[in-house]
Amino acid sequence: MSHEAAPSRAKLLLAFAAVYFIWGSTYLFIRFAIETVPPFLVGGIRFILAGAVMYAWLRIRGAPRPTRAEWRSAFIIGPLMMTGGNGGIVWSEQFVASGVVALVVALVPLWMLLLSWLRGGSRPSLREWFGVGTGLVGVAMLVSTNGTPVQGGITPLAALVMICSTLSWSVGSLIARDAPLPASPLLAAAMEMLAGGAGMLLIALTRGEFAQLAVSAVSWRSGLSIAYLACFGSIIAFSAYKWLLSRTTPAAVGTYAFVNPVVAVMLGWAFASEALTVHTMVAMIVIVGAVVTISLRPRHQVLADPAE
Repeated sequence: MSHEAAPSRAKLLLAFAAVYFIWGSTYLFIRFAIETVPPFLVGGIRFILAGAVMYAWLRIRGAPRPTRAEWRSAFIIGPLMMTGGNGGIVWSEQFVASGVVALVVALVPLWMLLLSWLRGGSRPSLREWFGVGTGLVGVAMLVSTNGTPVQGGITPLAALVMICSTLSWSVGSLIARDAPLPASPLLAAAMEMLAGGAGMLLIALTRGEFAQLAVSAVSWRSGLSIAYLACFGSIIAFSAYKWLLSRTTPAAVGTYAFVNPVVAVMLGWAFASEALTVHTMVAMIVIVGAVVTISLRPRHQVLADPAE
């Protein structure tokens, strides 16, 4: 019995490490990727690559061909989650420190709480309302710095884009609960990545990003970062997340929502010269505290990170 239990614990630890640290690191690698590649091209290439690899692998392993209704759902959910959700996050990292972006993204559980209630779910408790208010205070603290990315600042426009992105991601996540999708969550995710990636490439085309891209000027750091985001962020960590949801409680898996921002802030400080000011640290404590207040509630479903 003990011989069988040890590998199971090891797998759990590895899966949690992937969700905690790989997803937490994606914010830093997004910043590296957009140094020499326009933002929507980064997202489009990343999700098309990840989605195509996952889709092909699952179909080869016997996953049934998706129906037209399932593809229709994917082309609604994918643009909301990947194009609108992740796209706004990638765009924002041109102007906002990666760690600060991760802190704002931590508001997703707050949106999920409010949207679930508006859809007819249970009314938030006083404790949960306190968490919502605390989270908004934390974001207001970040906006008040109003400095450069290296200084840890955030402009009102960038804050608005990021908040709208987290809302778009949350709406797509809620639609995905009831929409007709393949029984395999990984196949559904692959289809959504393909649809969302196509949406990001379309935006890149309308923004003239293809014309802006100079392949010869793309740095090795940007290229490797896009590969890391596709392979580790979108395939490995997301698969670990789905596996954990089938092996442990949503509340336990949901702890990623307040670990990821801490990881992102520390990595941004260590490897991208992003400021770790007292102001940012206090805002981090406030926002993470708000997410803890709301996320550790078993009746609320936990959903993946927009930076995935």
